[in-house]
Amino acid sequence: MDADELPDDLPEEGASAEGWALVRAAQDGDTDAFGQLFDRYHDTVFRFVLYRLGDRPAAEDLTQETFVRAYRRITSVSYQGRDIGAWFVTIARNLVLDHVKSSRYRLESATAEVADVAPGSLRPGPETEVIAGATHAELLKCVAKLGDDQQECIALRFLQGLSVAETADIMGRNEGAVKALQHRAVRRLAQLLPEGLR
Repeated sequence: MDADELPDDLPEEGASAEGWALVRAAQDGDTDAFGQLFDRYHDTVFRFVLYRLGDRPAAEDLTQETFVRAYRRITSVSYQGRDIGAWFVTIARNLVLDHVKSSRYRLESATAEVADVAPGSLRPGPETEVIAGATHAELLKCVAKLGDDQQECIALRFLQGLSVAETADIMGRNEGAVKALQHRAVRRLAQLLPEGLR
């Protein structure tokens, strides 16, 4: 789709509008605009991939490949009522799935690395940091016990902070299915967490 063919119902303000304005500029050949998209969404994509793989070098490689593929396909993306970040995460998700299916993939656990990139971690003092770290590590252990779909839903909704609509788009499900999946995952986590952390 050509930039001139983009629908007029693009968002008028906010981060989503800025993202789509950059997409339109990139579709017109502005490489700086794509660079700004990279800067804006790199961390989100990297955290998603790192959470799914638990392997920092592989996450870095797949994050780079996500943006290479996005650059090649930027002219084909069109506004569908969601932030452009959902498109980048969808590309990353497909690359992760391909990577997991490949014979090179080995199951590894890197809880400490996931904790390093989890958004919103505050470090007010050493005591609080130790307690928060232990709680976070225990929570990640419990998340790892969930099924693949539940893990992905929890990662997208809570680690990435995506909306139900964005999560549904990335997972290829409707919003009701994502809400039900999230509800079951949260209930299961409540059962798995030790008594003191519930």
